[in-house]
Amino acid sequence: MNTEIAEKIKAMLVENLRIPADELEYNSELFGDDIGLDSIDSIEIIAGIDSLFGVQMTGAARENFQTIETLTKYVEENME
Repeated sequence: MNTEIAEKIKAMLVENLRIPADELEYNSELFGDDIGLDSIDSIEIIAGIDSLFGVQMTGAARENFQTIETLTKYVEENME
């Protein structure tokens, strides 16, 4: 896993979604019991990934949004 990408994603989540950084691990379930995000938050994630990396996530499968690790993998696989 590219930790540079993961750190940028984590920083974006902390800033845009106001998640306390100390509660957010690379493997925290973003939409599960750990963090508890909702569908509105997923729109913020899509916009953040697009602006940070130029990677479109609209229509991406739900499993790509599970954790920072899965988001990082998706970005790595879809970056130009």
